Amino acid sequence: MHMNVAPHLLTEDRAEYERVLDDALSTAHARPDLAGAGTRLTLAQLRALTLNATTLVTSAAAAEYDHFVKVREQNRADLRTPRPAPSDRPGAGVVAIFTVMVPVLAGAAAVIFLLVGGVLHALAPTVVFGATLLTAGLVFGAVAAAGLLCAAAGLLVTALRNSPVEVSAGGPLSAAGGPSSAGRGASAAPDDELSRAREAWRRALLERGILPFLRDVLAATGPPTGPPDPTGS
Repeated sequence: MHMNVAPHLLTEDRAEYERVLDDALSTAHARPDLAGAGTRLTLAQLRALTLNATTLVTSAAAAEYDHFVKVREQNRADLRTPRPAPSDRPGAGVVAIFTVMVPVLAGAAAVIFLLVGGVLHALAPTVVFGATLLTAGLVFGAVAAAGLLCAAAGLLVTALRNSPVEVSAGGPLSAAGGPSSAGRGASAAPDDELSRAREAWRRALLERGILPFLRDVLAATGPPTGPPDPTGS
């Protein structure tokens, strides 16, 4: 049967409304105030009546629903806002360029000096300049090796710095089995507020909307009273 959606109930929340209703109907047999569920009216009939009265039922929890929608929209807006990466801080680009260029330039100089020095030393072993070039080539080779080690250390530090960001999304488990407060960063706060707002709306929808409506429907369809005893006894 078609579900009448209240003006303030968004399409994406229809399924949540139906889940709260289904949970209430599934436990109706354990509620004394819903004793007629399944006998006076079937659960399917009660569900259809409640879905058709969505406007009335959801209006009882309108304040909680409006708060839930506002928190959700704010959370989505925060997720859409780009956050500057750690590498965007001033001076980070210069350091990265310097770390890359030093090994490259030093390595190129080492190759040139070693090649020229080796040729001169082979052609004229007594010329001191060839030995000097060889020494310079070895020095630049050592500088290139040191630059490569620094670049590798920088990559390792960057990886270790970014890894806690990924872990904080799930968060380490506390003793109770859930994410610990230490593992949850500032980014987890909007999710916590959103969960509380959703739960407050669900509770208000159930307690002030769905259950009172089901009680009223069952009371209106109660068994008729029998005819008066003609004997007066």
